[in-house]
Amino acid sequence: MSRRKISKKRSITRDPLYNSHIISMMTMRIIKHGKKNLAYKIIYKTLDIIRSRCLSDPLHILEKAVRNATPIVEIKAKRVGGSTYQVPLEVRAHRGTNLAIQWIIKFSRSKSGKAMSIKLANEIINTANNTGNSIRKKDETHKMAEANKAFAYYRY
Repeated sequence: MSRRKISKKRSITRDPLYNSHIISMMTMRIIKHGKKNLAYKIIYKTLDIIRSRCLSDPLHILEKAVRNATPIVEIKAKRVGGSTYQVPLEVRAHRGTNLAIQWIIKFSRSKSGKAMSIKLANEIINTANNTGNSIRKKDETHKMAEANKAFAYYRY
């Protein structure tokens, strides 16, 4: 981290087909070895699968899934004296959507078998229905923050 100047926040370009920020954010998370075209293909195939299963707008379902998985509070470790405390902090909007997208992709990758687009579609549909691993992760994060509420006065 530079001590000289604060880095500027880069603007996110929208994806070419759906003109959505969320899809371009997901693309950046799915990318491996710089293959952006492959990441776009995976996401578009995922949206086609969602459209065929749910018979509604896949972008709306994706946004609902990201909204459902977005955490409100998170835990950061803060070292005070000789001990480390788990301090609950509120999550900013942009970081919350980033965390939700990271969790959705992480848990879809961890499933075995099948193609990535099918696994991602399953995770998005489950998250939109308030089930699935990413929702469980969000609830777990909230429970940890609730348990460590006593250390809230150590906020940065």
